[in-house]
Amino acid sequence: MSTITGLHHVTVIAGDAQRNLDFYTRVMGMRLVKRTVNQDLPDTYHLFYGDGVGHAGSDLTFFPWPKMPPGTRGIGLTNEVSLAVPAGSLDFWAARFDEHGVSTTGREMRFGERALPFTDPHDLALTLTETSDARDFTPWGASPVPAEHQVRGLHAVRLAERELETTTHFLTEGLGFVLVAEEGSWRRYAIAGGGSGRVLDIQEVADGRRGSWGVGAVHHVAWRVPDDETQSAVRERVVAAGAHATAVIDRFWFRSVYFKEPGGALFEVATDGPGFAVDERIEALGERLILPPWLEEGRAGIEDALPPLVQH
Repeated sequence: MSTITGLHHVTVIAGDAQRNLDFYTRVMGMRLVKRTVNQDLPDTYHLFYGDGVGHAGSDLTFFPWPKMPPGTRGIGLTNEVSLAVPAGSLDFWAARFDEHGVSTTGREMRFGERALPFTDPHDLALTLTETSDARDFTPWGASPVPAEHQVRGLHAVRLAERELETTTHFLTEGLGFVLVAEEGSWRRYAIAGGGSGRVLDIQEVADGRRGSWGVGAVHHVAWRVPDDETQSAVRERVVAAGAHATAVIDRFWFRSVYFKEPGGALFEVATDGPGFAVDERIEALGERLILPPWLEEGRAGIEDALPPLVQH
């Protein structure tokens, strides 16, 4: 059965764009691999941070909307994003976070994995999780973080639902997930055999309040497919499982289909290619504003509407 292969990217609503850029490049040591705009609202940046070449599965991306109120974590949303770091890295990261004043809640064990939860400057809930799983990764040579400790990419996401049955049925029937573990109130579902970048944790909170989009909230989670044929097959399955899916949308660097899981969280299925190097050299990724061809005609107005960004 053609299926998704793991996480492609996660997109979050941020506040001030410069503060976002400084944190993810200077503190987290991730590379800005694409400086572009929200294609539906092109007066807003869309900033992609990943590994040295922007592998699919490495990208945490942001829409900076500083005038939005803070988001609220709750049911019907993706509430936390876990990033993979190499086994044995948490001592380094705990010291680095202390040096930079990053708020953490202490180390945890989750499904047998060592984890360090923290929040970014706009209150996004994140976790660094140690993993030895093999994955696509290219270090960023200019990172302030040594290569042996750099973020390897996306590890997992966490959702809360008022009731689990409808969503878990959708995950298994529509997206091909399987239940692989239970720990306390959490259930872990995995795709493509599981491992780093291929898991989703879900929790039932029957009396929880509904989450809301805003600064610091996850906007959507994108899942990887290798090609258009697989994307089409997955779209058919999610529609058959009850979702209302969009048509395929060309995002130039990948193609996308969007839908909500039954509890309300927005999902995307995105192709691995063509990738970020289709319109700029690998060594120059993120250095200038890149627009898809259909927005180039309006470049002057778009640039005037965007705040300046300085990479230090």
